[in-house]
Amino acid sequence: MKTLKKQLSMTILLTLLITIALIGLASNLLINWEFEKYITKTGQERRDNIADELGSQYDEFKRSWRVDYVHAIGMNSLYDGYIVKLYDADGNMVWDAENHDMRLCGQIMDEISARMKERGAKGGFVDHTYELTQNGKKTGSVSIKYYGPFFMNETDFNFIRVMNIVLLVIGVLSGICAIVVGCLLGSRISRPVTKTAYIAKQISTGNYDLKFEPGTRIKELDDLGIAINHLSDDLSEQENLRKRLTADVAHELRTPLTALGTHLEAMTEGLWEATPERLKSCHEEVKRLGTLVADLEQLAKIEGDGFRINKGPMDLFSAVQTAAENMTGEINKKKLVLGIKGEPVFVEGDKNRMGQVFSNLLSNAVKYTPEGGSIRIEVYQTKENGIVTIADTGIGIKEEELPLIFQRFYRTDRSRNRKTGGAGIGLTIVKSIVEAHGGTVEAESKEESGSCFTVSIPKSDL
Repeated sequence: MKTLKKQLSMTILLTLLITIALIGLASNLLINWEFEKYITKTGQERRDNIADELGSQYDEFKRSWRVDYVHAIGMNSLYDGYIVKLYDADGNMVWDAENHDMRLCGQIMDEISARMKERGAKGGFVDHTYELTQNGKKTGSVSIKYYGPFFMNETDFNFIRVMNIVLLVIGVLSGICAIVVGCLLGSRISRPVTKTAYIAKQISTGNYDLKFEPGTRIKELDDLGIAINHLSDDLSEQENLRKRLTADVAHELRTPLTALGTHLEAMTEGLWEATPERLKSCHEEVKRLGTLVADLEQLAKIEGDGFRINKGPMDLFSAVQTAAENMTGEINKKKLVLGIKGEPVFVEGDKNRMGQVFSNLLSNAVKYTPEGGSIRIEVYQTKENGIVTIADTGIGIKEEELPLIFQRFYRTDRSRNRKTGGAGIGLTIVKSIVEAHGGTVEAESKEESGSCFTVSIPKSDL
């Protein structure tokens, strides 16, 4: 199996090499095409110049040709690859390069043909005739034979050869750079991925201390590392909660079971008489166990996949009043002052589930508020939400513990929990129900000064 570094390096390298090859091929074709257009144009201009130079050698006054100049022009043209034949106005031959030097003409034609065949060009020698005039009168004609549609001399071939060598050198250097860049990029990308994979493997073994340090300058890789760090923190926290749950549940079960077992053992061995008071004490411990099991079952149900809420228009103010009426006995027992103010606020919610939310929050307020304290409930609305606040003058919550109180199985001061009862899952149930309604629940508290819980639920369209 190939490593990520190797695959990335090979992919980047292959991409760069293909790109370089395509650029080199396109450049070569474009240069050759443009150069052929240039040669063709230059050849046309050269033939036009030859015809103009020869036409200017006619002496209109003597009605004759300057043969010496014609000879010089014809020989220069022959060395350039053009075979010239000059005729007078009557069609008589004035000067012919082939008649003048047949061997030289043949040699030049053979060299041009061989050179162009070496290049792979298709073509052959063609004749083109120009009419010569002077002052509007025909003075003769010139026939120019050349290799068409274009031909190149040795200098032109050397230029093309040098250009191809330059492109080849550039391609080789670019290929070397591509190899270096591919390896560097592959290493840069694969190193944090490999490190992240190692950290994830360590997390799977329970080692949550390793962290990914962002700084790759690649946003996606940094985001991946940050996500792995969050995952590690969450798993570590869940592991701690699981251990705390085991300890808490063991403690909650141990206390009533120990008391129940001691009492029953004493009564069965005849050490204690089974009086109504002692049997009532045993019954209280059994009820305590039942309450714990019921709380755990309720949490499992709410957090399970089968949890459903039946939404409909409901009045938050009415739900709060019902919850308060159900807590009247506990409130009066502790001589607490309860104040409720507000107005009917209709939201989309499950009446029974929201009643459970307010009962849990109000029950917590009663539990943690000393005798003679007060509880204030306010119901109001904003443009989009119905709001319920439940504030007390109780023992409050430590600042460092406030962000954790809605976590599953999290409990603050254990001595207080033992005194007031509960397994520390009431607020978890509250948060799950509120979020199932699309709402939010928040807590504000100051130790020894009380707490305030705010529930926000989207309003009904009614």
